Amino acid sequence: MATETRRRSRRLELRTTPAERELIDRAVALTETDLTEFVVANAVEAARRALADRDRFELDGEALAAWEAINARRARELPGLAALMRRPSPFAE
Repeated sequence: MATETRRRSRRLELRTTPAERELIDRAVALTETDLTEFVVANAVEAARRALADRDRFELDGEALAAWEAINARRARELPGLAALMRRPSPFAE
């Protein structure tokens, strides 16, 4: 990963067991980086994985075909929704 020039201004404190800290220190030494860069890079990657299914999704060929068929259908008429959209907004000034 290319090192970006950026200013870190937020502090993150965490507690570990001695065994967890030793493991992290060994990994930091192995990757030839510093503790902050190692922890931040791995925490960011873990956060991206945790959030991935909430902002994007991937479909296999069969599921993609089904999804495209659904989206190709003509829109249904929803008279109740149309009437609601014609009403003035209660939030208008």
